[in-house]
Amino acid sequence: MTPDNHGPAASAEAAGSVASAGAPGARAGAAAYATAVYGTAVYERTVDGFGTVRVVPLDPDRDAPLVHSWVSEERARFWGMRGASVEDVRGVYAHLDTLTTHHAFLALRDGVPVALFQTYDPEADRVSECYEARPDDIGVHLLLAPAAAPEPGFTGHVLGVLTAYCLSTHERIVVEPDAANDKAVALLARSGFEVGPEVVLPEVVLPEVHLPAKRARLAFLTR
Repeated sequence: MTPDNHGPAASAEAAGSVASAGAPGARAGAAAYATAVYGTAVYERTVDGFGTVRVVPLDPDRDAPLVHSWVSEERARFWGMRGASVEDVRGVYAHLDTLTTHHAFLALRDGVPVALFQTYDPEADRVSECYEARPDDIGVHLLLAPAAAPEPGFTGHVLGVLTAYCLSTHERIVVEPDAANDKAVALLARSGFEVGPEVVLPEVVLPEVHLPAKRARLAFLTR
């Protein structure tokens, strides 16, 4: 997780103009635009004073350039893809798209992409080697988009919607931010997660993916 207080992505381009505040019917227009571009949301919630957050499936071909622009920044170093090309990013998420246990989404705020959000079955992931996974657990990764300017409360609102989505179908969320990512660990604690032990996720070497060993801090949020 990368929990800096970031607002809407500067690279969202046309979506931002459709969702401009103050225009009559802006929210309805943003919803229509988001559906036309990103398809039907798997989850959405309107937060008073913040806007409507929609969770939509990530499309590797459509979204790889945008995701690449996010993961290439120094602030996203804990995501582990800073040296990846656009084609590398497309390949990673195309592979993820073939799995039934791992899923990638974009979170949209009034039609504008503001976060990369991934869920996974811990029992099918290397994290299960570091704790006793339950059948009703769901694992989460979250990367917020870069911001034109900080917006206080932004991260908490987005995280709140995404955790509500996960807990609508599962009993417990498990996250494993990099142990050196103090901001992420602090955010999780403030957000009600129970911070657990520091662990080492084992290296994964497969034809489709290579994940180096990772020192992580486990944290849990129970419904």
